Amino acid sequence: MVYLLDSNVFIQAKNLHYGFDFCPAFWDWIVEENARSVVFSIEKVHDELVAGGDALSEWAQARGSQFFLPPGDTIVSSLATVAAWAGAGTYEPAAVNLFLQVADYYLVAHAHASQFVVVTHELPASSAKRIKIPNACLAVGVKVMSPYDMLRAEAARFVLGH
Repeated sequence: MVYLLDSNVFIQAKNLHYGFDFCPAFWDWIVEENARSVVFSIEKVHDELVAGGDALSEWAQARGSQFFLPPGDTIVSSLATVAAWAGAGTYEPAAVNLFLQVADYYLVAHAHASQFVVVTHELPASSAKRIKIPNACLAVGVKVMSPYDMLRAEAARFVLGH
């Protein structure tokens, strides 16, 4: 499987379970899996992370377009598919407009175009006020999972050396 990571995967990792100062193995694993063409994110996520102006921002800036994939011609039809779904659903116009302006929309479309798995901490929800990534993924046939499920599926191991 090939994975596309949502912004919240990086942000929660930095703030909670995988801080740069005490769990560098997580970040090393992400970079190594990217080198193996298994883990990526998208340019719009990069922009969100860089805006933070912190250690995560610096980490994101050190990764290039080989990690944070730019939107290419291959995602145009998928952008249309995701937008059509969002607009035809039961979501309020403000929710649709917001969704179409943020990285979530591009993340789902990129995964749809490339048959990648979206990795996010978000959970599906039935609210007309906000479009959640898992709802969009499920609606357009994109697989979605939590970061922990990805780590297990890829048999990631962060083992202390002796």
